[in-house]
Amino acid sequence: MKPIGESELILNKDGSIFHLHLLPKDIADTIILVGDQDRVEVVSSFFDTVEIKKQNREFITHTGTFKGKRLSVISTGIGTDNIDIVVNELDALANIDLKTRTVKKEHRKLNFIRIGTSGALQADIPVDTPVASEMAIGFDGLINYYANRNNITNNEIEDKFKSYMDWNKQLTSPYFVNGSSYLLEKVAFDMRKGMTISAPGFYGPQGRVLRLAIQDASINEKITAFEYDDNKITNYEMECSAIYGLSKLLGHNALTICCIIANRIRKDYSKDYKKPVKALILTILERLAQ
Repeated sequence: MKPIGESELILNKDGSIFHLHLLPKDIADTIILVGDQDRVEVVSSFFDTVEIKKQNREFITHTGTFKGKRLSVISTGIGTDNIDIVVNELDALANIDLKTRTVKKEHRKLNFIRIGTSGALQADIPVDTPVASEMAIGFDGLINYYANRNNITNNEIEDKFKSYMDWNKQLTSPYFVNGSSYLLEKVAFDMRKGMTISAPGFYGPQGRVLRLAIQDASINEKITAFEYDDNKITNYEMECSAIYGLSKLLGHNALTICCIIANRIRKDYSKDYKKPVKALILTILERLAQ
């Protein structure tokens, strides 16, 4: 097998992967992804032991144990572009021999659980409650750059959605990817579930208007009304689609659970979202350790 070139798989002088500054031994098989750097410390504060603490730029990693379960928690920063870096580099740590620069014969499957915050698109979802993403909808276009994209996406719903929305051809084509049924059953069995949009921005791409008009002033109303097999789009966030798409392509499990901190339909906003986020973190840790 031909080694991967130095410009394609970039390593630091200590042999660690370029952006994350991690070595293969630094990561657990189950990895919690958080956007907010400060949330890494919140998650690891529940750990019984912490063996690894590393940081480069916005990427902070803590690895330790919770009730005997080895776990890593990593901050990704905001956006699917950062997810492209994080998931690809974590997969490289797991499935590429960094010394020979060749893909390992045995595949190591990772479990990614994103814990984030989100805005609800259905009026009946109260703030401060968790929503698990059964399916991610990528408005970002990241997965469109990868081969075999159509092997992991639901193209039937994609076509129906674009037709229903009268999708602007100047926008990137949205993609639809399922989350891990294994992680849904293990971690989110009693939570509200739905379809989650990952937007490539916080303002215009999520239908917010400050000083700039948006291309489709009724985008959120149309999204809220859309149904597929009695399933509705429940919320907006900014990372889930890339996590699901890359995980499917690379052979990993992935699940996103977001605490709803705003209801875009009712115009509600959480009075103190950090408390329910902390409670959600502990619930997920307890279920992962079982």
